Amino acid sequence: MDKPDRIVGRDRQWGAVERFLFDGGFDGPLRLGLVSGRRRTGKTQLLAEACREVGGLYTVCVQDEGDLAARRRFAADISGHLLTTPMSADPPDWETLLRSALEVAERTTPRGRPPLVVIDEFPYAVAHAPELPSILQHLYDRVQRGSGLTGRLILCGSALSVMHELLSGAKPLRGRVMLDLRMPPLDYREAAHLWGIADPQVAFRVHATVGGIPGYRPLILGTPRSVTEFDDWVTTNLLAVDFGVFTHSEVDHLLREDPRITSRAIYFDILSAIAAGAHTPTAIGGAIGRDANAVRYQLGVLESAGYISRASDLLRARKPTITVADPLIRFDRLITAPHLGQLEFGRAARVWAAAAPTFRSNILGAHFEQLARDWAGRFAPDELNRPDGFGDIGFATVQDNAGRAKHEIDVLGVSGRSITLIGAAKATLGRRGIADLARLDHIAGILRTSDYDTADSTIVLFASSGFTSELEQAAAHRRDVELVDLDRLYGG
Repeated sequence: MDKPDRIVGRDRQWGAVERFLFDGGFDGPLRLGLVSGRRRTGKTQLLAEACREVGGLYTVCVQDEGDLAARRRFAADISGHLLTTPMSADPPDWETLLRSALEVAERTTPRGRPPLVVIDEFPYAVAHAPELPSILQHLYDRVQRGSGLTGRLILCGSALSVMHELLSGAKPLRGRVMLDLRMPPLDYREAAHLWGIADPQVAFRVHATVGGIPGYRPLILGTPRSVTEFDDWVTTNLLAVDFGVFTHSEVDHLLREDPRITSRAIYFDILSAIAAGAHTPTAIGGAIGRDANAVRYQLGVLESAGYISRASDLLRARKPTITVADPLIRFDRLITAPHLGQLEFGRAARVWAAAAPTFRSNILGAHFEQLARDWAGRFAPDELNRPDGFGDIGFATVQDNAGRAKHEIDVLGVSGRSITLIGAAKATLGRRGIADLARLDHIAGILRTSDYDTADSTIVLFASSGFTSELEQAAAHRRDVELVDLDRLYGG
């Protein structure tokens, strides 16, 4: 089953679906699969293409649609797949519909292909028919006992809390699902390919604003080809209140996806506090006038939805640092939300010009550090000929007792007591120089005196604006030093 060219990236996910569909033959009992991911990650495209490849039956549930209307829609899709008239004005119950869908898929699938049924946005159906997971459990169990029903049934959804809850604890589908595929955003190189951007400076800025979400591409007018065009691209798309990816409207839609979020105001406040630099529950609560315990539930909801992330210092037992994981949410909270009134008056260009320092320091700087860590974990093992990788990749703080100072390490690789990689990542206007290398050498020395093994450490300097000739000459004479600018970050 060849992946269509119109799907960018997703080789691993396409391969997982292919194995789920084909491995083990088609004569065995029913298989169940789940596909989940935040809004616009490309779940529907992936599954619709898989249905097209095998002649499967695809149906989608609709938000705020009642149970009767949902069953009518499902019945109509089954009839449409058979190219017959609808079943009746009064559709059957869910169990009958599910059986009918699988039987129809089995009858209509071409020879040599597995029968496939995909139910997209399954959480919308569960909202009005909470018995659906139990019905699927009974259907699956009867099939395993030899009822003769075969095929593959994939349930898909964007409400991550609902999808993940399907397999938790003693829930009906736990232990019965073979495929549990979670769709992340595209990585930064795949995102550049999606947008067709050749200039790494532009690709970096686009990724820092909308991330690797494929669904934004068809909603945004044009593609910037230069840094100058990027400014116009932002003001006419992300800051334009009348267009589909006006960031404030998009973040509101994202929060509405999760049924646990009934009052969005506190979630907006929490996201704003994190984006502005509050990185612990205590600091976040203080920023919005609440104590730490009053925001723990909301932080858990945002983390499970993938909108925030927690990461710990790799060398010190400290409370995890909380950051906004979604670039578009971060952009909205730092750039759009504080200036909504001005944007409503059409002053996007003025807002964007005034926000330039915030964009460079609070967005580009932090995003470049994250891309550097992504490169170290995802691409560096191949590009630096380290097939076993660099161990755990993250950040750390080192105490320099002799110098009475603390040193922050932007990118660190650790494997046991071995330091595999030490890196600094700076998205500054100026080129990085020999002093930056001296600083990392000094940090490596501190780690050695703290009983860490640095004999096989790789020193990596990441810089968005390149390096001085002095630093390039010094690096050329050291096998343990790598210089990574945006060209190398994006091009290998």
